[in-house]
Amino acid sequence: MTRNNWSVPETEVLQRVHERLDADSADVLATIVDVEGNAYRRPGAKMLLDEAGDGVGSITAGCLEDDLLAAAQSVREDGQPELLTYDLMDDEDDVWGLGVGCNGIIDVLLEPLTETYRPAVEAFADGRNVAVLTVLEDSKGALDRGDRAYYHPGDGGLTTPDGEPAPAWPDELADPAKDLAERGRADTIELDSQDRRLAVFIDGLAAPTELVIFGSGHDVGPVTELAAKNDFRVTVVGFRGSVDLEDRFPDADDTLTTSPAAVDDDLELGDRTYAVVMTHNFIDDRLTVEQLLDASVGYIGLMGPHKRFEKMLAEFEDEGRSFDDETLASLYTPIGLDLGGGSPYQIAHSIVAEILAVSNDRTPRHLRTREGHIHDRITVDSPPQ
Repeated sequence: MTRNNWSVPETEVLQRVHERLDADSADVLATIVDVEGNAYRRPGAKMLLDEAGDGVGSITAGCLEDDLLAAAQSVREDGQPELLTYDLMDDEDDVWGLGVGCNGIIDVLLEPLTETYRPAVEAFADGRNVAVLTVLEDSKGALDRGDRAYYHPGDGGLTTPDGEPAPAWPDELADPAKDLAERGRADTIELDSQDRRLAVFIDGLAAPTELVIFGSGHDVGPVTELAAKNDFRVTVVGFRGSVDLEDRFPDADDTLTTSPAAVDDDLELGDRTYAVVMTHNFIDDRLTVEQLLDASVGYIGLMGPHKRFEKMLAEFEDEGRSFDDETLASLYTPIGLDLGGGSPYQIAHSIVAEILAVSNDRTPRHLRTREGHIHDRITVDSPPQ
């Protein structure tokens, strides 16, 4: 497994899964389904283990990937899912040979990659939220480990991978599936009754956050690259038409040439849209910011000093436009966190770091000052027993 394959964004892992399904391959999908204590990744992290003996994606910092590649071979041979537990709570004796230091217990589901996973990657590719439900244990035997159902928001119930109703699955799983699909989080849900214990891993795959970058200068490149690596779906918008945007910004998922006045017509804008305005043209910036504010997008980052924005507000006032504090709360200018850097990539890191903080509802600070766990623990309402 190469370093580049290990460090790919989660969106690329799902894209590769989609491609391998079309290749009719004998691959294995590894997914963290539960973590007790601390670990590098949380439930829902995935790694695709292909039949050539290589892997794409990461579920640890690199300490277990080789072991998983070996374990995947037995899954590939017998065609049955396996649930592996790695106990790293007591790694003082360097049990895994690397001094892992995760201090956690990690449960990993290894399963053959089959057509039952296609609805997940197709929904994700289409920008639709979805929850993937996978059986880990059924003491009654009505469902087997690896059996799968889906929750598509708007449909109101669980379905099979073929899109049919799923009567074998308890209706109580629909509410936590809906919650996790909307949040893009994952958790294992256990239903216990007198005669049955059912453990189901629910993997919420939320549509990627849309990041629209307005500008075509070379400084847009590092922002596009870093945002794409952080699982944003990036669209670069140019206003002059003299630049081949697709060629200049290969990391962008999409490019568009339009005019500032047509931004709202040519783009689907909403609270799940994040925008970076860096055209370096005052008039273009002002027209673009006005439309973004009117569309109530989730985040607007505007390049330039605060005095430049004060001038922008003054011109809005002259035109009879005013914006209240609530509307302006989504606008960040000067854009970026105060990291002290001044090179193009340092500036880009500052910008993308701020976008990540806003999208994750975090106040940026040093992790050493954070009390409790680094990663938020997922809680969903337990189904009634």
